[in-house]
Formats: sequence, C-alpha cells, structure tokens
Amino acid sequence: MPSIHADDGVRLEYGAHGDPAGRPVVLLAGFKAAAASWRYQVPALAHAGYRVLSVDLRGHGLAERPATGVDMARRGKDVANVLDALDLHRAVLVGGSMGASTVWSYLSQSAAERVAAAVSVDQTPKMLNTADWPHGFYGYAEANADTYFADGIPETGHGTPLFRRGPRLLRLLRAMKGAERELSPGELALLHDHARADWRPVIAATQLPVLFVAGAESEFWPSSHAAAAAALAPRGESAVIAHDGHAANIEQPKAFNAGLLDFLARVG
Repeated sequence: MPSIHADDGVRLEYGAHGDPAGRPVVLLAGFKAAAASWRYQVPALAHAGYRVLSVDLRGHGLAERPATGVDMARRGKDVANVLDALDLHRAVLVGGSMGASTVWSYLSQSAAERVAAAVSVDQTPKMLNTADWPHGFYGYAEANADTYFADGIPETGHGTPLFRRGPRLLRLLRAMKGAERELSPGELALLHDHARADWRPVIAATQLPVLFVAGAESEFWPSSHAAAAAALAPRGESAVIAHDGHAANIEQPKAFNAGLLDFLARVG
C-alpha cells in the first residue's frame, strides 16, 4: 500500500482503486479495523467509476502504531493530512463505527472545502445515554461513564448472536481477518475518548449532505440513532438495513452498497 506521513511524522497507509479521475470516496474503518475491512465496498465503488481510497489511520492496519497520543482529535487531523497530501477535492468521506466519529472530528477542526458529502455507518454521534439522547451505547450512562470501557468493549446482550449469523458471520470473519482483540493502554485511552465525545453540534453545523446508516440488529445501540442524527443535520437522511449488525457494510454488503451508490449518485 502507498503511504504518506502525517504532520507529526507518523506513517499512514492507504489503498487506491478505481478511476484516478473519478470522484474520491475515502473509506475510514472503525476501531481496531483495517482498511481491508472495506473489501466488499471497494470493487463496487471502483466499478461505478469512483476513485476509491481505503485508509489506515495511525494505530490501524498497516499504518504506524504509536504507543500513546492517539485520540479522536488526532484522528481528525490524520484525515486532514490525507486529504491534503493527496490533494483531494469534492471527496465523500465514508466512516464505519469510530471511522464515522473521525469524520466529525475532522469537520470540527477543518473547513469542508475538500469534502462534498459524508456517510456514517452504524455510529451514534453520542455514545453516552442521557435524557436528551437515548440512542447511545447500551448500558452506558453517567453513573458508569468513567469505568464502562475500562477493560474494552462490553458485551451488551443485544443483536443476533454470532453463531446464528450464518453467511453474515463468514463475511465478518473474512473482513476482520488478522484484527487483534487485545487492547493496549493507548487503545483503551482512545476508546474512552471516543465514548465520551458528543458530535451532535458538529452534525448540526455542517451543510454537507450526510447519510446515516444503521444496522437493525446492531450489538451496540438502537437503530433509532440514524434517524435522530439525520434530524440534526440540515441535509441529513437515514437508512436502516434489516438483518444487519454493527458491521453494517460487512454483514449485508449488497444492501449497503446499493444504498451507498444511490446516495453518491445524488450528491451534487
């Protein structure tokens, strides 16, 4: 994979596919996931004529792995570094899980001059459940906010059990092959920073078209987050994919790709 260096010297990696003259679609994977997890989207996007860039930000996939200093603000800066280094214009940012929050981090720090639209894949903009936001991570509330993610991502008891997902599980295992399950202290710190963020003001302020996608059977949060987030955005829309878990683009790639391509075709 080609590489670039962030403004602090850390090496980032990306894969390039499709028409170099096509509209850029930048794919940002979630926590612990590599750029290769977009394996079911890259061919479809390339076939449709897009320039597809699947990115490994620091600490993920083939990118450099600093032991410390990785938080959501730094991830947003990494996206800015990628867009600048590749001189991308009118790009569509597609983020899965933490990758979606990374899009909001980028937009909170940078003007949207290089971006035409954004897609959030099964990521609530606020993981902490509060009276004004009941669409957060199952079981995560003010009472346990400092400890809930202390040891990793908790089991919630929601969603379809893995052993009952059939082909969905096989696709998930292929896409996440090689992902490490154990979390380092730096990764736990990133997870906590991610969990405490509230991106609703950023969403409300953006003038970009935004598609919020939810898996109907997400393990992490109710699918209602997609419509609630879309209602915040001046140009937001939402979709819920049936029989789909948190890895919405992986478990049901045909349905996800169809919706993504339709949205891309409508982006001005």
